Amino acid sequence: MIDMHYWPTPNGWKISIMLEECGLPYRVVPVRIGRGEQFAPAFLAISPNNRIPAIVDHAPPGGGAPLAIFESGAILQYLAEKSGQLLPTDVAARFRVMSWLMWQMSGLGPMLGQHGHFLLYAKEKIPYATARYRLEARRLYGVLDKQLALTGAHIAGEDYSIADIACFPWVMTHKAQQLTLDDFPHVKRWFAAVRARPAVQRGLAVGKELKSDASAMDEEARRHLFGAAPT
Repeated sequence: MIDMHYWPTPNGWKISIMLEECGLPYRVVPVRIGRGEQFAPAFLAISPNNRIPAIVDHAPPGGGAPLAIFESGAILQYLAEKSGQLLPTDVAARFRVMSWLMWQMSGLGPMLGQHGHFLLYAKEKIPYATARYRLEARRLYGVLDKQLALTGAHIAGEDYSIADIACFPWVMTHKAQQLTLDDFPHVKRWFAAVRARPAVQRGLAVGKELKSDASAMDEEARRHLFGAAPT
């Protein structure tokens, strides 16, 4: 059994989707990030960076003690290797997938996260910051669009992989971030195809009952999510 320490966010959805795709047994352990549960000592022992998601695998390959893993990219790779799914064994194909996974972790996720913060959550609107991150968001969408024009159905090649799972939940934020996929037709096609997958639908539904609390952005949530309640 795998414990998934989780909240319904783009990074959380990566792991719930992956677990549904792989068919591995898991249970959800909610971490109410707007109420500071990510700073609890028990969670920090699993995820020292005080971020979700994290997992604890009580039956790791080869046996032994339960294995804790944090950072969504590392979790995706681990689950792919444990299940033997969604990560090629051929060296060239494997590293194409890993390259796009790292691209998402280092670029698409952080830049869309910053764009969303300054556009939607910052109390003090800073036009320069919003414009700067919007330009970078659009640049990254353009990179992805060009890649999908070359590869067709999936990001890293013929087969659906953890690269698609990593990118999809962040692209799912495009409407909230006031971006249109009409400007990126290959991304639009890919996004619709991935969203239609039954396992993706199941993964997005995990913790659906938590969403009402997830949308609350009071001063306590700001303090826990952004380091301090802005004045």
